[in-house]
Amino acid sequence: MHRLVCHPASQPVAARGVAAGAQRDPAGALTLRFVLTADLAHVALPALREPQRRDELWRHTCMECFIRTGGNAYLEFNFSPSREWAAYAFRGYRDAAPLPPAFDPRIAVKSHSDGIELEATIPAAALAHVSSPWRVGLSAVMEETSGAITYWALRHAPGKPDFHHAEAFALEL
Repeated sequence: MHRLVCHPASQPVAARGVAAGAQRDPAGALTLRFVLTADLAHVALPALREPQRRDELWRHTCMECFIRTGGNAYLEFNFSPSREWAAYAFRGYRDAAPLPPAFDPRIAVKSHSDGIELEATIPAAALAHVSSPWRVGLSAVMEETSGAITYWALRHAPGKPDFHHAEAFALEL
């Protein structure tokens, strides 16, 4: 597990920390694990729902993974504690490409008195075109009940929070 760093422009009140890990299995699937330690009474958490694709999860509490697929192209995956998810493809920096092939990630969420754990597995078929070694960015968006939002990542680029920036792809798998 890697400790995510809160972006210096955002000041967490409820969240005490976020850790994240990523592991490839021999068949090419990717399992992501995020652990949020926080005063959950002050974190805006959506109700659990049936897993389904939904856009704009990044506007609220969600965990994210970015994977460079080769050259400047990359994939973005968002996972909400509601168990909703989203996937996007880009040709280059924020240059949208056709969506990745349909897939159904496995998503599990556990709540504890001092936080939540979210585990998501992206099937190998959705990642078959990713060139090795994998360059990965792990990040999280935390919305507090006050409406304040904090941004967490392995590494932040200079300036405003931007998980799409090449510097955010800080993990090699």
